[in-house]
Amino acid sequence: MVARSNGPAALRLAIHGGLIVALGAMIGAKIALWPLLLLPQGLLLIFLFAPLHETVHRTAFRGKWCNDLVAFICGWLLLLPPTWFRHFHLTHHRFTNDPARDPELAVPKPESPRDYLVHLTGLTVWWAQMRGLLANALGRNRDSFIPRKAHARVTVEAVWFLTAYAVAYQLGGAQLLWIWVVPVLIGQPFLRGFLLAEHMGCPLVPDMLANSRTTLTAPAWRLLSWNMSYHAEHHAQPAVPFHQLPELHTYARPHVQVLQAGYLALHKKIFAGLNQHRKY
Repeated sequence: MVARSNGPAALRLAIHGGLIVALGAMIGAKIALWPLLLLPQGLLLIFLFAPLHETVHRTAFRGKWCNDLVAFICGWLLLLPPTWFRHFHLTHHRFTNDPARDPELAVPKPESPRDYLVHLTGLTVWWAQMRGLLANALGRNRDSFIPRKAHARVTVEAVWFLTAYAVAYQLGGAQLLWIWVVPVLIGQPFLRGFLLAEHMGCPLVPDMLANSRTTLTAPAWRLLSWNMSYHAEHHAQPAVPFHQLPELHTYARPHVQVLQAGYLALHKKIFAGLNQHRKY
């Protein structure tokens, strides 16, 4: 089950990336009713977080170079340098829901309806990512989860990102605003809601089948998210490639302690709990 192969990820990436290019071309050409394409373009772009996530684990493809190349491209499109994100994310895996050591908990989860709605916009997340990117480019990284030996690479990668953004702006200008920037902003609430479901409200315990939530959802969402909805299974066995997670779920389901049917139902519970200042 942990054997890696190139085929499933290559096919999934070809579909995902091909749709982004096709929709981007139609938006750029300003076809009839083109503004209606901004939402699907935004969903496809923002959920490049899924292949970024798989490739920072280096489980999507067989070869390291292929994983790292895809991670670099997806990370650039999402303002999330993969070297920095790999150290952040693997530390999160090592100390999931540990208030003292999980870097995801450094920023508190929403505690009120206002916090929740602001978080869903993604604006605070993007502002933090931009500040972090600039700090990294200036060699001022102070994140405890970045080992000293990785500081130089984090700095160089951030400089590459900023240089590529400047070149893209010179070449694309306003065109990229509608093909890339605006759609990503429109898609942010969907990714933020998806990621909140992974751990929010789960017990602060070391057991990966208890501190992470698996959400049962429609095939289209599983396709878009590269099976990240099987999140408890992923945390329990992070070496299992994304395309094997449905099979892993069949074995792990009786042991998953936080199982949710549908994202909409979960967020209704979250919002109701925040409104009433109680756990959900």
